[in-house]
Amino acid sequence: MVPGHLWRLTPDGEPTYFNKQMMDFLGLGVGDTDKPDMSRRGALVQAIVHPDDAADMADALEHCLVTGKCFSMLYRLRRADGVYRWMSSRAEPMRDDDGRIVQWYGLCHDIDDQMHAEEALRRSERKLQQLIDALPVHIWSWTPEGELSYVSKRLVDHLGLSDANLEDFASAAQELVHPEDALEVQRTVANSIETGKAFVMRYRRLGKDGAYRWMEGRCEPQRDQDGRIVQWYGVSLDVDDGVRAQEELRLAQENLARASQAASLAELSASIAHEVTQPLTAVITSSNVCQRWLTTEPPNIERAQKTVERITRAANAAADVVSRVRALFRQSVGTRDPMALGSLVVEARDLMAEEAARRRVRMEVEVESDLAPVTVDRVQIQQVLINLARNGLEAMESVASDRVLRMRVRRLGEVVQTEISDRGPGIDFPDRIFEPFFTTKGHGMGMGLAICRSIVESHGGQLWAENNDPLGATFIFTLPVDAATARFSHDGE
Repeated sequence: MVPGHLWRLTPDGEPTYFNKQMMDFLGLGVGDTDKPDMSRRGALVQAIVHPDDAADMADALEHCLVTGKCFSMLYRLRRADGVYRWMSSRAEPMRDDDGRIVQWYGLCHDIDDQMHAEEALRRSERKLQQLIDALPVHIWSWTPEGELSYVSKRLVDHLGLSDANLEDFASAAQELVHPEDALEVQRTVANSIETGKAFVMRYRRLGKDGAYRWMEGRCEPQRDQDGRIVQWYGVSLDVDDGVRAQEELRLAQENLARASQAASLAELSASIAHEVTQPLTAVITSSNVCQRWLTTEPPNIERAQKTVERITRAANAAADVVSRVRALFRQSVGTRDPMALGSLVVEARDLMAEEAARRRVRMEVEVESDLAPVTVDRVQIQQVLINLARNGLEAMESVASDRVLRMRVRRLGEVVQTEISDRGPGIDFPDRIFEPFFTTKGHGMGMGLAICRSIVESHGGQLWAENNDPLGATFIFTLPVDAATARFSHDGE
């Protein structure tokens, strides 16, 4: 009933006994192995031991018989159905009072299932190790106290420390961290070991090629059911290419920002030139007219005086533009006051009257009565009105007759809407005319309409353009009604 294969040998090694378990397994007894011209032991080994194991088993058993040492060996035995199974076999001699061997007693234990399980485990471990070695990351582990317990082959190869044991490897790897990062790495690791918190950090590490590369280290603890840390597992990834790409991107963004600043400066310079040129042109034109009135015989003092007044207004307009530019650089906010938009439209018409007469254009102004005030920067809105009016005058240069520029102001709901219409050829690119530097004029800079839209939008309004039917174009902008006035009007109703 012993759950194993029991056997017995003479002092010379001849088998004399198999228990029933062994005979059932082999399908034969001791006497069944007798062969002429061959010992029973030799015939038995040949019959039941796997051919790949027979010679080693026979040699090992012979050595024990000669020396008297115990026998211990793993080998495969042939089962009655022809299947070989792994056995763990041991045998010891029994001696008499004088120490002479009188019998050998042995036991074979079937370990085939265990052997196959261990082989499957080894195959699994080999596959796992191959996977770990193939992954493009460096893997390592620590004991709960932070002592290095495992290092992947890829990490060993990367650092060129294949000859170092784990203790020496940990010390050598620490020395390969960039001096500027070493202290922070030590602090981070110590804090994680102390608190049990995972960490993610970047640092530079020296490779076997002699170059430092950026690495990203990540480490997390493995805990048991009671929450105690049983192991730390970490990976480090080579992120040098990504870090360098980010640095290149940062430098590119800085260069782009500088280029954008230069472009903004160029745009600002163009807008300043555009806005200052208009009143200065008016100054020059009026000065020439004034000189002509003064050189007539007799001098027309009254006309000259009115021209001088226009020169003064144009010069003040130029000074106001410069003041607004200076305020912009001081990051100050221009003064905005509630006022009637109709008065600004009339003032703009008066400023443009001489130019309109020179271009043979009739200006018509229609202002709705009792308009609610709007809160605006007077100089900026006047710039918008003059720019739009001048564009209308210039658009009608090719019109032979009936040159009319209409300026209309009315209230629509919570906004005051201003429309400036001409009878020119219309607009070919209504979607692009407000883009900076876009112009259809041979001598233009393409800044006027862009500045106008910027001013209107800064006041909370909108500016757009439409083509008239059949000819001409209309520029329309809205400005919100002054909130206090609108509330007062509503309460009064």
